[in-house]
This record gives sequence, C-alpha cells and structure tokens, in this order.
Amino acid sequence: MPNKKIHDINTKRMKIEKTLDKNVNFLKSTLNSEDVTFLDLKIGNKNAVIVFINDLVDKNSVGELILRPASQTKGELDKTQIFELFLSPEKTKVTEMKDLINDLLLGNTILITDQIDCAFSFGLKFFEKRAITEPPTSTVIKGPREGFVESLPVNISLMRRRLKSPDLRFENVTVGKYSRTPVTLCYIDGIADKELVNQLKAKLSKIDIDAVLDSSYISKFIGEHKISLFKQIGNTEKPDILAGKILEGRVAIFVDGSPIALTVPYLLIEDFQSASDYYNSSYSATFARQIRLFSIFLALFLPALFVSAELFHLQLIPLSFLLTIVNSIKGIPLSPSYEMFFTLMIFEILNEASVRMPKYVGMVVSIVGGLVLGETAVTAGIISAPTLMIIALSGICLYTVPELEQTFSILRILFLIIAGSFGLYGLIISVALLLTYLITFENYKTPILAPFSPLIKEDLKDTFYKGFLLEQENRPLSLKNVNKRRIKKKIDGDK
Repeated sequence: MPNKKIHDINTKRMKIEKTLDKNVNFLKSTLNSEDVTFLDLKIGNKNAVIVFINDLVDKNSVGELILRPASQTKGELDKTQIFELFLSPEKTKVTEMKDLINDLLLGNTILITDQIDCAFSFGLKFFEKRAITEPPTSTVIKGPREGFVESLPVNISLMRRRLKSPDLRFENVTVGKYSRTPVTLCYIDGIADKELVNQLKAKLSKIDIDAVLDSSYISKFIGEHKISLFKQIGNTEKPDILAGKILEGRVAIFVDGSPIALTVPYLLIEDFQSASDYYNSSYSATFARQIRLFSIFLALFLPALFVSAELFHLQLIPLSFLLTIVNSIKGIPLSPSYEMFFTLMIFEILNEASVRMPKYVGMVVSIVGGLVLGETAVTAGIISAPTLMIIALSGICLYTVPELEQTFSILRILFLIIAGSFGLYGLIISVALLLTYLITFENYKTPILAPFSPLIKEDLKDTFYKGFLLEQENRPLSLKNVNKRRIKKKIDGDK
C-alpha cells in the first residue's frame, strides 16, 4: 500500500493543505517508517511540525537554525515572515506534496505550519562520507592523487576547485522510481556542444528504472548501441583527468553514490593515455604509450600466433626455436590449441579469484597459482614451459591498459580459438573484420577510432605520440566542440 501511495504522488500534483493535521497524517500514512521523525513546536501563535529522516540531517543545525529561532517568536506570523525567520543558507518554499516528499527523502528538513498552504524545506543534510583518497584504479607516481568519492556534493566541489570558471555548468536530473538518485551533467558552456548536452538530458529524463545504484547503470542507458563488446562511454575516478576531458569538449555525468564519473563522447585512444603522461616529458610519455601499444599487441595475438604457427605454419618458426618447442612438448597429452586454451582458462580463473578474495588472500592466491601451480603443471607434463611463459607474458601485457582488460581478454580467447581452427589466415581475416567493425562504430556522431579513422592529422599529436604542449594549440577536432582554440602559442612581447 505505501508503494502505491508514493507512485500516486509521483503522478498527481497534490497541493499542501492549510490544515496541519491533514498534512501530517498524510505523511505518516504514506511514509510509514520509524526513521522518520516528527517534532511538534510553535511558531508564534501557530502550531507547526518539523519532519526529517534520522541520520540524514545534521541535528545540531536543526536545533540552532530552526528550533531556536522558532522558540523566540511571538504573535501572528504570515508565511513570508516565517520564511525569513530562519537563516539556513539553503531554503525553499514547497507547495506540492510530491516535492515535499522528494526533498524529505533527499535529506532535507521540512517545516509544516498550520493555516499556511505551503511547507518550508531546509538543506541541513548530513551524510557519512569516505575521505578523499587516491583511487586504486588510477595510481600515479607524479601528479594529483585526489579521487572522487561516493558523495555528489564533494565531487562537484572537487571540480569547482580545478575549474574556477563561471562557464562551468552543472545540471541536475533525478533518476530512479524508488532510489530518486541525483544525476548531474557537468560541462563548460562555450566549449561543449549544446546539441550533445540536450541529447544527454533528454536520454536521462527518459530513463525508467526502479533504482540507480551506480554510474554503470546510466552508461547502459545512454550508450547508442545495445550490444557492443567495446566501451561506449568513458569513465574516470580522478578530478584532474575529468577536468582535462571536459576542457576538450566532453560532457561528464556524476551519479550520487558512485565515485566514477562518466564522459561522453568516448574515443578508444583515451584508455592508452595515462594521467602521468601529462605530468612527464613528451619523450617519456611517448615511450610509455608505445610500450602500452606493443604490450596490447602481445596480449592479444601472442597465444594465437604461437598456436597457429605450431599447428599450421611450422615453416615460419626458426629451426633452433622449433627444436626447443619439439623437445618441450614431448609427452604433453593435449594438442597445442587445447593446451593453450586450458592454460589460459587457468590464468583467468586465478585472476578472477584474486580479485574477488580479500586483498591479503588474493595475493597468496596469485603467488600460489602463478608459481606453485604453474611449476607443478610443467613438471607433471600437463603443459609445456613455452605455453606457460606465453600465457604469463600475455597476462602481464594485458594489464598495461587495465581499462580495456575485460574486452581484450575476450578478444584474446576468440583469436586463440580462430587461430587454432583456421591458422594464420583465419586470424588475419578475423582481425580485418574487427577493424571493419571498429571503423564503422560511432557513438554520439563520434567515431571510436578517431583520429585514426577518419584520419585527423592535427589530433595525432596526442595519441601514441605525445606532442609538446605548445604544439596542441587547438582542442581535438575528433570531438565536436564550439571553441576550437585552447593555447595562445606566442606570448605578447616574444619575437
């Protein structure tokens, strides 16, 4: 029954009555929860009630900013005088029961007064929140170490600290029938494309779901492709990274309760770029990006190439290396493709177990699985040493780009199966099909492979090659933005 009443409130515009008892009784019957507190008081000659949810408000502020001023009033007061009586920095008048309940559930304190056809909402929220720390997914050696937390106001303040501009905009939307989760769009007016902003607002307003518990819920709704192996929406836990992204013309999305901010549009090259690249020299950043690219190539194709060469293309293997392989696989009961697949599955199982277990136990699982289990399997003749080495190297290389680890893990298995069935030619065809798919893949009118496809030479200065800062005079042309220029190369007075 309470759920039905709340649903009715969300669909009908029910006005607040002038009779105090009617309003209070309606709230009690609708909310029907022991953590909702009702405090009776007098404001002048009028009876009044304060309503709030325990543990969502700062009770000291309620006492100082509401109860104390109310106790000092005398005579007859109208609603304007009552509104001006309280010095809360965040206060509004509420005329509809729907808005009253929504404010209450968000943590506001509500004052209802007899003979007045509106209520007063005070933003005296108090939530326990996690301290600002370095996010575990984005550790850096040099650069800011602050990370977003699960509190939306804290995350907004972190962005305000970095971008002290009147053009920085925050627009709020509430999503979730029962969670009523605040979702905030963040962008820079004059840089971000207004069409993109309006498109995102329209999509967010159409989301019909019981609850939004994390930003990943939102990403599923705003992506333009229902089924896709690759990411469609970017994400980050670091304010400095997000500031850089919205300065390029992207739009960020914050979800209350999630430390991960979403960014739109998303380019595949973003995940090869690290925050530390922008705090180091261009040479070291370029070298690091080349290492990541080479590592991903090894992670994706090394197991597949080894199996295809071993099964179909022995002539491609140097003789000395071939003799080593032949000696190592003597007595192995599995075929090369099954052996590689079996070893890869064991690696994935160990990886999943180490992630799910407590941190100290996960380290033990990694050590025991990687050293003891692997050495025992080779000694027992179940797998060969080259296979174990290739899987280990492939697994290590995969984590040079951790944001794409899950996607590339699936692709690695698919390439291995194709190479084991059709050899090198099958692998080449599958890679060609994958590239064709990526070339045609767009999200919010932005190709995911930009600036490589279509080729935008100006944007190549911040891809696998990290150009000097003064070379990057314009914002990325791969992204649709209003203001293209971001750096004035020549300082006044320079020759």
